[in-house]
Amino acid sequence: MKNILLITLFAVLQTTVSAQTFYAEDGKAVFLSKVPLHSFEGSSENLVGMINLDENILDFYLDLETLDTGNGKRDRDMRLTLNTEEYPFAEFYGTLSSPFDINNPEPQPATAKGTFKIHGNQQEVEIEGTLTPTEDGLLLKASWILNLTDYDIEPPKLLIIKVDENQEINIEMLLTPYSEDE
Repeated sequence: MKNILLITLFAVLQTTVSAQTFYAEDGKAVFLSKVPLHSFEGSSENLVGMINLDENILDFYLDLETLDTGNGKRDRDMRLTLNTEEYPFAEFYGTLSSPFDINNPEPQPATAKGTFKIHGNQQEVEIEGTLTPTEDGLLLKASWILNLTDYDIEPPKLLIIKVDENQEINIEMLLTPYSEDE
């Protein structure tokens, strides 16, 4: 399944390649989860993403099996809750709906609108963040609240205490210019 998504992403890249296309396979995604009197986070450094500034297209996905909370039992429970065997990826596909000036070296507010998919369900979302041109490419930082029940994910329980259905999601990645030679 991962290979199919990579092939699809590369097909999109092949048809939209320009000097304004940026790509990365090593972005960081972090979620913060809370239960009363306790919180924990999980993270992955395998976020794959593409931004095409000519078309204002964004495409990001994460293999959910790569999320790590630092606790093996919690990781297994999380994968069961997310049903990663059937739905191994989370994906966002959308457009950059805010203006962006690649020649301005300051962090710029960025708003993306599109479809977020997880657990076999999808929702239209708007995500706020920043884009910063650097000498190496574009630095993207974004965060939003993901409500588990919006995606038919039953928040897990710790004895009788349920994990908060609202999960704080943060991403950060440096996307570098993409060329067909890569």
